Amino acid sequence: MFESIKSLTLEQLIIITTTPLYSIVIVGEILLSNYQHRQFYTIKDTISNLYLMILNGGLDLLSRGITWGILAYFYNFHFVEIQNPILYWFLLFLAEDFLYYLLHVVDHYTRFFWASHVTHHSSEQFNLTVGFRSSVFQPLYRFIYFIPLSLLGFKVADMAVMYSITQIYGILVHTSYVPKLRKMPFMLLEYVFVTPSQHRVHHASNTEYLDKNMGMCLSIWDRIFGTFQEEIDDLPIRYGLTYPLENRGPINIVLHAWIDLWNDLKKPSSLTTKFKIILMPPGWSPDGSTKTSKELRNELSKERVEF
Repeated sequence: MFESIKSLTLEQLIIITTTPLYSIVIVGEILLSNYQHRQFYTIKDTISNLYLMILNGGLDLLSRGITWGILAYFYNFHFVEIQNPILYWFLLFLAEDFLYYLLHVVDHYTRFFWASHVTHHSSEQFNLTVGFRSSVFQPLYRFIYFIPLSLLGFKVADMAVMYSITQIYGILVHTSYVPKLRKMPFMLLEYVFVTPSQHRVHHASNTEYLDKNMGMCLSIWDRIFGTFQEEIDDLPIRYGLTYPLENRGPINIVLHAWIDLWNDLKKPSSLTTKFKIILMPPGWSPDGSTKTSKELRNELSKERVEF
């Protein structure tokens, strides 16, 4: 119990100490981008980012009693005991980063979960505040992916601390001011860690970049499982969604993908088709009128071969 309170206090300490850091680097990026006339920020988009962050954070706090309780329950059945504290925290980082990668892949490749995650990608800007543009409903199901951590002997409060630490890194890679690392020894970092260049690819709506670079801190998972894509020098990035989101009101920006999903489910179709609409990747349609990212890339490849 004492260790859990200690870890919880550490999580709060991390939040308190990083808030000034975020404020400084964000203000610095705003001032620099305005001075250079690069327009990385707009007032409306920044307000939307903060609004979505508040919704996500509020839901996270409201649901913690349940989600943490479930993780604590599964901890009662843990079958591994890691005594060495250095090994404990290193393995927790490695395992949690991998499980977040799995969560992120499912969010992108399953339409039901994409309806929640889409808010993070709906900004047409790319700056540090986009890192706070959260998937509003993710706190309601994210804990499910961390159940294996409980079974492996990791305490729920320690998971929260590690998630807070990795989130710091995940937010700071949302910048256009760090170029692609081309020189040694920095180039080696791109083989292990997610870099701003790689994460710019993740937020791009170009067909070549869709559903790539899912890692939070480590890029090794993308390289192992085939979801890695380098930033292409002569391919300017377009940020945002593959379709225009004309209504960016506070309700529609959260629910538009859910509304589209519901409208498709209401159309006359078999039960099997309805399940496919829910579980297949975004863009899948029974009549082929819309395309998944994989189908779009295949079409693009054919066009280039024919050309």
